[in-house]
Amino acid sequence: MKKNFLKVISVILCFAVLSTSFMFMAFAEDAAENAPFRISVAMNGDASSSRGFCWYTKANTESKVEIYGADGQLVNATVDYEDVIEWEGNFCHQAVVSGLEAGKTYSYRVGNGTTFSELGEFVTDNGDSKFEFIAIADVQAGNEENFLKGAKVLDAAFETMPGAEFVVNLGDFTDDSTNEEWDWYDSSFRKANASTTLVPIAGNHDGLGVEYWFNNMFCLDTSESVQVKDGVNYSFDYGNAHIAVLNTNDLLATSNAQLKWLKNDMNSTDKDWKIVFMHKSPYSLGKDAKWPDALYLQESLAKTLDKCDVDIVMSGHDHMYLRTKALKNNKVADDGTVYVLAGTAGAKRYEVRSFLADHYLDTDFIDAMTVQKHGYANYWDGEDWDQSKDTNIGGCFNCVSVDGGNLTVTAYILADEPDANGNPVITAIDTYTLTKETGKNVATFEGDNTTSEFEYILGVVPSFIRLAIYAFTNWLPKFLIMLPDMLDVVINEGTF
Repeated sequence: MKKNFLKVISVILCFAVLSTSFMFMAFAEDAAENAPFRISVAMNGDASSSRGFCWYTKANTESKVEIYGADGQLVNATVDYEDVIEWEGNFCHQAVVSGLEAGKTYSYRVGNGTTFSELGEFVTDNGDSKFEFIAIADVQAGNEENFLKGAKVLDAAFETMPGAEFVVNLGDFTDDSTNEEWDWYDSSFRKANASTTLVPIAGNHDGLGVEYWFNNMFCLDTSESVQVKDGVNYSFDYGNAHIAVLNTNDLLATSNAQLKWLKNDMNSTDKDWKIVFMHKSPYSLGKDAKWPDALYLQESLAKTLDKCDVDIVMSGHDHMYLRTKALKNNKVADDGTVYVLAGTAGAKRYEVRSFLADHYLDTDFIDAMTVQKHGYANYWDGEDWDQSKDTNIGGCFNCVSVDGGNLTVTAYILADEPDANGNPVITAIDTYTLTKETGKNVATFEGDNTTSEFEYILGVVPSFIRLAIYAFTNWLPKFLIMLPDMLDVVINEGTF
């Protein structure tokens, strides 16, 4: 009798253990399906009180954002959720959080109410005239190893400027904008992204030929964007600066609609500093600077920037560092715009296309340049680019500080090779300060700055015609004049 009783107890225990195991496996599987990934916090609306959240899950589940104050208590913020959409086999969640206090550090987590991410952190703008941010460009990796290299560059940037309040990524987050690459980007940059606010810019690898990827990776204010198919244009105030983000995938460069938006946007602010971020650069000596779309930006976009008195433009695309002198009407001018080609945080780097010099870019415009690729020019000494320095070969990042009427850009290289003790080598390659009298800007535009879909479609043909006319009447003659120099470089250096 006692043996039979023990057998019954053993069977019951076995069933209990098996049931518990199955329940645990089911719970773990459910948690994995609902676990948030690709989490980002982006500028969206008022930088002092709101942020845009985006994340993904494997399963179609609820969206939940929780915000915590410095005391660890849940904050009663307003959260507006977008509909969950399926995107390339996963589910995209987006939400805008508003009603936050200025100048505060907040923690957050996202999930479905049961399964949550780990806590992240961001800081809101306190509205004063002193702040710092980091800018990187062109990670453009196609494998996990190179994403990790890019992430080390951003880590080095935070070590150099620990007080940075946001990070600007000037485009080309990935190489082919696939699920695999975005997952590598997420896993490599997760720690850094969880500690800051992003200002993302659409690169050609994020938009052209991979429609809607960019807009589904970040929760941005698209209320004034001329279109969202291949990128987003938007703007916001931070401290005493007004910042506009352009989409240079828009009809290969910038449409008439976006130029109109930029002009109105910049003329609508009385902030001291006017800053523009975009992917393609009007001024470069890299491999992509020889095509009509890049040179067209010198004509169409630069003229608009001149009219709006923009102080500084930061861009990527050509995988080298280059800073121009202040330019206006395509000439050196004290009251002009400084253009910074921000280098590459990635492992894909371009050498100088010397045939572009004094054809597409007047070398007198160059104030600083560092080319990151081994075996080629490494920096500009004011006369030529045949100077070399091993510590200039690596990933580039930019630290920008604003302090009242001073705006300073300092560019650094994280060397590919550590020092003899295995420590990272970070070298400042350029620093430049813009100075101006504050309180002088006056807003001259007021009203609706949106473009309807109908208006945009009407402007597509004129925009292409304008680009085509420029290509045939300006770009092509310069290209033909440059052709002998280009062939010489292609034959002798194997560089096109």
